[in-house]
Amino acid sequence: MDAPAFSLGIEEEYLLVDRDTLALTEAPKALLAACSAELEDQVSPEYLQCQIEIGTRPCPDIATARDDLRRLREAVSRHAAEFNLTPISASCHPLAHWRQQHHTDKERYHDLRRDLGGVVQRMLICGMHVHVGIEDDQLRADLMRQAGYFLPHLLALSTSSPFWQGIDTGLASYRISVFDNLPRTGLPPHFSNWQDYERSVQALVDLGVIEDSSKIWWDLRPSSRFPTLETRIMDVQPRLEDALMLAALTQCILRMLWRMRRRNLRWRIYENFLIGENRWRAQRYGVTEGLIDFGAQKIVPCAQLFDELIALVEEDAQALGCLEEIERARLVVAEGNSSSRQRVAAETGGGTEEGRMRAVVQHLIDEFHEGL
Repeated sequence: MDAPAFSLGIEEEYLLVDRDTLALTEAPKALLAACSAELEDQVSPEYLQCQIEIGTRPCPDIATARDDLRRLREAVSRHAAEFNLTPISASCHPLAHWRQQHHTDKERYHDLRRDLGGVVQRMLICGMHVHVGIEDDQLRADLMRQAGYFLPHLLALSTSSPFWQGIDTGLASYRISVFDNLPRTGLPPHFSNWQDYERSVQALVDLGVIEDSSKIWWDLRPSSRFPTLETRIMDVQPRLEDALMLAALTQCILRMLWRMRRRNLRWRIYENFLIGENRWRAQRYGVTEGLIDFGAQKIVPCAQLFDELIALVEEDAQALGCLEEIERARLVVAEGNSSSRQRVAAETGGGTEEGRMRAVVQHLIDEFHEGL
């Protein structure tokens, strides 16, 4: 079997805020038109009118992904500024209320509103998706089953949604709590092979429950559009370099599992009940309290955990040219990820809750524009 491409694609969802009031604002049609004129199909509206989504081209390596993602972020920011708006790249707006938002006038989103009822109304959240090119269907199914173990690790590094409707939720990722209300979400099931996956999807299609696999929103899934595995568990990142770190780490984990497979080795498959406990710990604590090492049967601090993970995939990072990017995970653990930084920013906002949350929004605006 030839080596997979392990190409990269990164999708990000942004919230649009007024530069003066810091409140969420619906995207003007002229803004979307200007972005589309420059970026073509790399930009699109999202479920809510206050959101905008971008996606890189398929990239052969992390350096190409950096250039494309920076270009997309810069273009959205530049066009938004013409309307006194700015994007933020965090999974929840600290102050906004979902009841005040409206979904985009698009048939797919009308269908979601009809199909999902009240749960979809609360979807005032943004995520980051990483596609890794793996053309062989059987290999995609095999690697998806093994890669589920590492999904909580990626979530822990990425958490960027501690606040919801003006309060500190006590969670590092409140986005996951909102998203899990939808059907067909969470950790992917364990399929023995590609045929089992296809049969399961087809059963729902034949019943008329879903039109196709794009209505399956697991934390990791085979893409419905591309020959990729799509990792969807991560909160979106304010900082460009953190997004690239997560994309590179995702790419390296999948290459490491492929490399083991070529040597007749496999990652042990644990029940989703156990992986789900780590998913909860990542959602609750981010990188501050550690995750369970089921082989060692103990909770391991994140500093040790990610040192071990970086060592595990170092050979793959060398081959893919992204060692510097994955080593950034150590910095994120040491200095705190976005959820930690947002809580620090809140302390600068004075005595009122509104002042604290406004300080967080301004902090998110500033971080989005770092390096552009």
